[in-house]
Amino acid sequence: MSKEAIRHLAGADRVLGRLMKKVGPYALKLRSRRSPFQALVQSVVYQQLNGRAAATILGRVKALYPKKRFPTPEDIVATPEERLRSAGLSRAKTAALKDIAAKTIAGVVPTSRAIAKMSEAEILERLTPLRGVGPWTVEMLLIFTLGRTDVLPATDYGVRKGFALTYGLKELPTPKELLAHGEKWRPHRTTAAWFLWRALDLSS
Repeated sequence: MSKEAIRHLAGADRVLGRLMKKVGPYALKLRSRRSPFQALVQSVVYQQLNGRAAATILGRVKALYPKKRFPTPEDIVATPEERLRSAGLSRAKTAALKDIAAKTIAGVVPTSRAIAKMSEAEILERLTPLRGVGPWTVEMLLIFTLGRTDVLPATDYGVRKGFALTYGLKELPTPKELLAHGEKWRPHRTTAAWFLWRALDLSS
């Protein structure tokens, strides 16, 4: 993490600066070895579940393909729905995984090399039409897989809650309010979001 980002954020926003001092060093862990397909599959599995439950289900999905570290798009397409659902996936998530796999084979979901050259706006436009993939899912891909430095997931509950705790608000900010405040954090909004997530750890 560059000192420039920390300096910029602390200078632009004193309240955030105090939070950063409390939290300590920035330590976002990238999962850059995952392909866009793998990242999207994991995000869909994790939607609306706590981390432990989601990890268990993802482990069961992977266990359907014992000779592989992660199933390929072709594997998912060829697997009967009932078999995927036996791992604990809902009907909607099963349909989403099938669509993501089919669209990867068709070239709609970019390869790791291709997506690296695309802008955030291009990636959002390309991926949000996929089943089960909304802006939040794409933002997680941008932050944790691609390492993009100026992403603010304004609909994310943890970021909104962390903002409310940090700025002493009784209610969560709306995504619009959060984006408006976050303008002063550009071009380091990913760093700001990471510190807001950590604000929840301090409060628990």
